[in-house]
Amino acid sequence: MGSLHCNVAASPSFSSTGSSGGSGGDNVVSRDGSVRIYACFAHGSNNSLECYEPGANTWRRVGALPGVPDGHILKGFAVVALGESVYVIGGRLCKRERGAAAGVYHDSDVSVRADVLRYDVRRGEWQHCAPLLLPRFDFACAPCWGRICVAGGQCSLSGARGTAAAEVYDEEKCQWSALPDMSTLRYKCVGVTWQGSFHVVGGFAESTLTAGDALLTPGTTVLQSSALERSSAEVFHCSRGTWEILPGMWQLDVPPNQIVAVANRLFSSGDCLNCWKGHVEVYDGELNIWSIWDHSALPDLSLLANLPSSAQRLYLTMAAVGTQLYFLAGYQVPSSNDSFRTVSLVHSFDTNAPPGLEPAWSSFQPKMEPDDIEDESKELFSQCCSVQLSS
Repeated sequence: MGSLHCNVAASPSFSSTGSSGGSGGDNVVSRDGSVRIYACFAHGSNNSLECYEPGANTWRRVGALPGVPDGHILKGFAVVALGESVYVIGGRLCKRERGAAAGVYHDSDVSVRADVLRYDVRRGEWQHCAPLLLPRFDFACAPCWGRICVAGGQCSLSGARGTAAAEVYDEEKCQWSALPDMSTLRYKCVGVTWQGSFHVVGGFAESTLTAGDALLTPGTTVLQSSALERSSAEVFHCSRGTWEILPGMWQLDVPPNQIVAVANRLFSSGDCLNCWKGHVEVYDGELNIWSIWDHSALPDLSLLANLPSSAQRLYLTMAAVGTQLYFLAGYQVPSSNDSFRTVSLVHSFDTNAPPGLEPAWSSFQPKMEPDDIEDESKELFSQCCSVQLSS
């Protein structure tokens, strides 16, 4: 594993001159075997990067995350694709100890990380990259114009307070540059690139009231948190290098779970308390409203598969590939000797399916190598991202 020694620099704006052209969402266009979907899980006390290939319907473990000490796990980090690489960014390092009961663990916070790892999908190699300017976890992150944007998050283990700081990574220069601060402090926010701009949506947010506001003593600063801030989004216009506040874009007081862009539309399936709300929602930018997408309603995704009624969903994460939404899901099902095992399934929803002419939903049980068969519980610790390999 190589180590890159890089510099950091200030760059308040950028455009489509990066190494991966285009407006830079996390959607890829192909549906064949050249597409791979990556996510990070914890098996016991180890983080592992895993890969699902839609074309071959295979699911495999790539391996442990480098640099995470034994007996520790990483939480609150970002996994994002840029070109043919997967980046693992920031996060909260926790020490994990096994509890008295089987499958029960106790985690204690250790530190907030600025580390950045890059996995070369084609070569199967890891690299250390330039660290974040500001260590953070539970932040917004998305590729945009061939670069990686991050904003918000928490920078300290003490206190539940976000940051307004943002930065951008240039893969060619291997450096992070500071962006202008947002107008709000946010964490547990979601990042998505849409219509060429980096959107930081929802989260636990606070705005600053200064001495110019009524009823404040001169020289004082007060932080205000309300549904108005938590339901808003901040949009970074890359070419201008400026932020714009977008009130009511999320509309809920609970942070979103995940938002992806497909064919100039934004889709979501739930919030951080309920990652599947029984349907897929689509965002109308002109009306600034979310609505249920046609023929997406399904009370429980497990109904797509032949699972026992006692099956419980452990995790769910979503990736966009062409017009398809792929949901990587894990279910806990009874096993022998009064124990449980994890069954991994993939559900897909075709956003372009003609109403009434063909089913929009389908479900697959991926093929796994014997060493990758899951005989115990596992936890999802990142949202997934999709990678398009060139021919």
